[in-house]
Amino acid sequence: MTHEVLDVLISPEGRLEVLSKAEVTKLLDTSRSGLYDVFRKCALAVLNSGSSVDDGKELLERYRDFDINILQRERGIKLDIRSAPANAFVDGKMIRGIHEHLFSVLRDIVYVHFEVTDNPKFNLERPEGITDAVFHILRNANVFQPQRNPNLVVCWGGHSISRVEYNYTKEVGYALGLRELDICTGCGPGAMKGPMKGAAIGHSKQRIHGGRYLGISEPGIIAAESPNPIVNDLVIMPDIEKRLEAFVRTGHGIIVFPGGAGTAEEILYILGILLHPDNAEMPFPLIFTGPATARAYFEQIDHFIGLTLGDAAQKRYKIIIDDPEAVAREMHAGIKTVREFRKAHSDAYYFNWRLKIDPEFQKPFRPTHENVRNLKLHRNQESHDLAAHLRRAFSAIVAGNVKEEGIRAIEQHGKYEIHGESAIMGPMDALLASFVEQSRMKLPGKAYTPCYTVI
Repeated sequence: MTHEVLDVLISPEGRLEVLSKAEVTKLLDTSRSGLYDVFRKCALAVLNSGSSVDDGKELLERYRDFDINILQRERGIKLDIRSAPANAFVDGKMIRGIHEHLFSVLRDIVYVHFEVTDNPKFNLERPEGITDAVFHILRNANVFQPQRNPNLVVCWGGHSISRVEYNYTKEVGYALGLRELDICTGCGPGAMKGPMKGAAIGHSKQRIHGGRYLGISEPGIIAAESPNPIVNDLVIMPDIEKRLEAFVRTGHGIIVFPGGAGTAEEILYILGILLHPDNAEMPFPLIFTGPATARAYFEQIDHFIGLTLGDAAQKRYKIIIDDPEAVAREMHAGIKTVREFRKAHSDAYYFNWRLKIDPEFQKPFRPTHENVRNLKLHRNQESHDLAAHLRRAFSAIVAGNVKEEGIRAIEQHGKYEIHGESAIMGPMDALLASFVEQSRMKLPGKAYTPCYTVI
């Protein structure tokens, strides 16, 4: 099947009008150490906004002729784009939001490589160095607004959800928007798009100008979760761990909607952090919510958390079913508590420096078959350490489901083998089976073949 494509030459708007020769050379370098591959994949994902593809490998194969070049001119740079998806254009002209997202990708890839990865100032082997890098990437993307009171709600949930669940996420977003709260999500479709759409209407009714719809992604996942059109601030973090840290340090509270393996990974990440003794007194509103049809889903998640991480973890969140107003009121009150706590401790409103994140949640995890086999999935350890290993198991499943690298690894070496204590593996297998049964692993209409075996 052929897909309509267009060629175009575009100029940047705003900050990124000039690149050095070294930056251009590295961006167009197709060797293993070059940036071209990651730049091309992220650019194609942005241009594919609104598509029904949630498979990084499939997207690259569908647009195998897609190419992007940087031209240096006396007055700055231009992007020469060939065989781009036609749905990124209206009457031959690129949609303005997609144009902005494309240059956000370029900005972050250039900054991360030249100012962070290759910069001895950032010691990425140490926790404080990683947090400092996350801070600088977000600051470079103009994410921080020091004059604002805390009002940023992070919304997590699946890209593959039912229409009933999607409509519910919009209702929650609307209730948040009416209370002048901004939204941050993983930037894709489904539960990432719905809250932004609802909040945009709430903001409009309150005549709020400058509402923020912040999307945070990373190169491995962006092809499966192309930025939705409501995102007006897009940031590409270098890996999933820094993406997750960006969420919890910039957001003032988190709402979790129904989802699949990726949502389970996010839940385990935030619970593992909140279970650390250093964070025991820190207010951090965390709400699980969905329509009435999602009641059984959250009961199963809650049951899994109780069996693996225990009562202490269950005390760190509230479950509110089928009540968008109650969710918004609870979050609004929770963020007021966060503001009072930050003020009392002279902590920044725009970046949570006090939050203790254990190195086990910061180290990039490569989902190789060997690394997955070696995960420590047993209860004879601190609960926050178990959460870190469980998080990695779900991260590997996400990679095998939607990331190009993970899909190719499964094709080459077979399914991931997830080993562990039977008291953990049994509930985990049941949880994953329910995700498959409820079509939460892939977009509706696509058959799902598991990329894992639970042993």
